[in-house]
Amino acid sequence: MSASIAKTTRRPRDPVATREAILQAASHLLAKDGPEGISLSQVAHAAEVNRGTAYQHFETRENLIQATVDWASDKLFRAAFGDPDTLGERQVEQVDTMDLTERVAIFAMANPELCRVWLMQVIGAADPSQDMFWREYQGSFQRFAESDLAQPGVDTEVLSVMMLAGLFLWPMWAQAHADDPATRTALARRFARECLRISLHGTMKPDHFPELVRELASGKP
Repeated sequence: MSASIAKTTRRPRDPVATREAILQAASHLLAKDGPEGISLSQVAHAAEVNRGTAYQHFETRENLIQATVDWASDKLFRAAFGDPDTLGERQVEQVDTMDLTERVAIFAMANPELCRVWLMQVIGAADPSQDMFWREYQGSFQRFAESDLAQPGVDTEVLSVMMLAGLFLWPMWAQAHADDPATRTALARRFARECLRISLHGTMKPDHFPELVRELASGKP
């Protein structure tokens, strides 16, 4: 084959796909070994790119770790709240609490490593409010706590950590007890319902959520 033919048939590079592959590999290694256990070389090997390409995207290991956390945060945000560029200011009264909780639970079930990486990095950060998903998640609880829908005295920071820790660790239980996606999705919904049941009798004023009361009382999965 001539050099000219080889040149025309060579697969073009896709920087976006390469970056995605690097971040995916980094999230897997971070979940497995923690931030001190990974290097750019290891991530490049896992992503099946050369080390020079990895360094073109991320100059240092610290840059890569932060980019991986931001990447995970963006995916979490979109799964829970939609496109951050078009979301706008939501009214707390318009939030479907059950739907939101189920979306986060199902995403966590499908992406357990990604969620654990995000949780360990952001919850331990000096200023979690710099993270877009945490800022919106905890902020949504804060707006709820300041409304007439909530019981008095809700500590939204503690509540956010408790909810997310449970949501992101429950998939470990599910993986040990479920062999197929349908069962894992059912377990995600089961966890979401229990979170809502606890909230309904702890942070919410049940009189303001009659549909949720009826839904939970029905016992439907």
